[in-house]
Amino acid sequence: MSDHLMTSRRFAPLFWCQFFSAFNDNFLKNALVFLILFAPGVENRAVLITLTAAVFIGPFFFLSGLGGQMADRFDKAIMARYVKLAEIAVAALGVVGFWLHSIPIMFATLFLFGVIATLFGPIKYGILPDHLKKEELPAGNALVEGATFMAILLGTIVGGLAAKEGNHPGYFGAMIVVFSLACWGSSLLIPRTGQGAPNLHVDPNIVAMMPNRNNVANMIGTESSQKPTTPSAETAISTSFT
Repeated sequence: MSDHLMTSRRFAPLFWCQFFSAFNDNFLKNALVFLILFAPGVENRAVLITLTAAVFIGPFFFLSGLGGQMADRFDKAIMARYVKLAEIAVAALGVVGFWLHSIPIMFATLFLFGVIATLFGPIKYGILPDHLKKEELPAGNALVEGATFMAILLGTIVGGLAAKEGNHPGYFGAMIVVFSLACWGSSLLIPRTGQGAPNLHVDPNIVAMMPNRNNVANMIGTESSQKPTTPSAETAISTSFT
């Protein structure tokens, strides 16, 4: 069944879109870590390295609920295209930061990558039930998760290697832009899903939708007939740390 899915347009574009996205996230994060470690004149290196994880994870706490509502309200394939198109511009900002060896610009880029990952999380999990048969879902989920962790490993390794070539920032720029373009190109091939809940009101109050005890209690105690897109946003922190 896995071979069948990997050659199917219902699944393969999403698989590669997620793979390239997870690779880019970790490539950037670890390149920033190496830049902090080896750039001259940087103070409080340990604090800055710890801050890289916090900057990337931060958007998950504030925007997961919004991302889940948007995935329910709008066509998930169209959302993926716009989100990944924005990633190209953010990647270009990262190239500027790495070229200038600017840690503030790299941190801003990492934060924006976190925002993109937060909004893409509910899409990638919610779209599977739209395109796959019930019996295909276990294999589809396994492939997506396996690709994610493989991309994390490769992005970590390649990001460190690219940062070592600090005198040649073209290496870094070529990698992050090419993978962003590949990610966007893959998203263009994802079949449209239609609007899951066209009458849903997207609440812009991100504070009210932040994960908290009441939200979790309501989610557990409330039966829902919707496909599991919004709950996926609530669990994005643990399953989408890319």
